[in-house]
Amino acid sequence: MAVFVPRETPIEDLLQVPAPEGCLARNYTTKSLDYRVNYAQRACINTDYFGEACPAVSSGDVGPNSLALYLGCNGKETPDTVWFEEFIHDPDSDSFGYDSDNFYWRFTLDVLRRVRPLADGKFLQAFPDFIEGLDTLAAMRGTMELLQDLMERPEWVHASLRKVTDLYFRYYDVAYDIIRDDVGGSVFWAWAPGRIAKFQCDFSAMVSPTMFAEFMVPILTEMTERVSYSLYHWDGPGAVGHLDHLLSIPRLGMIQWTPGAGNEDTPHPKWWPLYHRIFDAGKRTMVGASSKDDLLAYRREFGEKCKLMYITTWARTRDEAAELLRVMEF
Repeated sequence: MAVFVPRETPIEDLLQVPAPEGCLARNYTTKSLDYRVNYAQRACINTDYFGEACPAVSSGDVGPNSLALYLGCNGKETPDTVWFEEFIHDPDSDSFGYDSDNFYWRFTLDVLRRVRPLADGKFLQAFPDFIEGLDTLAAMRGTMELLQDLMERPEWVHASLRKVTDLYFRYYDVAYDIIRDDVGGSVFWAWAPGRIAKFQCDFSAMVSPTMFAEFMVPILTEMTERVSYSLYHWDGPGAVGHLDHLLSIPRLGMIQWTPGAGNEDTPHPKWWPLYHRIFDAGKRTMVGASSKDDLLAYRREFGEKCKLMYITTWARTRDEAAELLRVMEF
């Protein structure tokens, strides 16, 4: 369990750097390096961490698909997020590759390197949200265009996914060497004592299980084998039909179920059959809880299998956090 608690007495001993002019997405903005370093330095100071929660911040994030920006997309900053402008308009002539001088990549490196000495002994730096596979290719090509490509030029899609995967690890390996902790551990939502990565394919909600098996399962299988620990961000009812394929990936360790906007939250019994299938396949889940009652419901339904859950929740006080942890003791 990871339990987060607001500090009873907020700490204000770090001078806050004002947000730069035009800054809309504070945790992604590239408008000021000093601001982003200060933002990272302050991110964890007013939270207490219980259970397996650890103070960590994605200091080098430049968007919710940083890899697409490194490879050629232009980011448009909007309130709380960054949208991507596709640049592969003609698959026969437009190309992408590694660019050591890419603005977004240089910004990520500058933030990670400047935050590292500030973080030592205080908090960890999580991986940027690189993202991979069809989601990254869709950001570069355009969603509707890529859907058509799957049918009309599948060879190009396969070749592009091969390049995206190789480039992913070119960036991942550099970031890992900067942010790894003293035992080689790393963080993306959860800490692991080695190389961890979060994988996903939100694009999968628009394709059949057959297409998912052809285009993404080989990519995910390879990527899980190139890190020590992996989790999959499984997003929305439209992706439910791919569960069997996800469970077939040997090295995929944990599946984070995200029901999507307007649907019942993760503790709802509606989703329990999915969790049973995940557990029966020998894998773990990452889920949320909003109350002690949610935890008790998990315990009644899953019993000892709760040990296969990574549960994240918030508490109002330190005493409440301790009580939530006691509820899930076995």
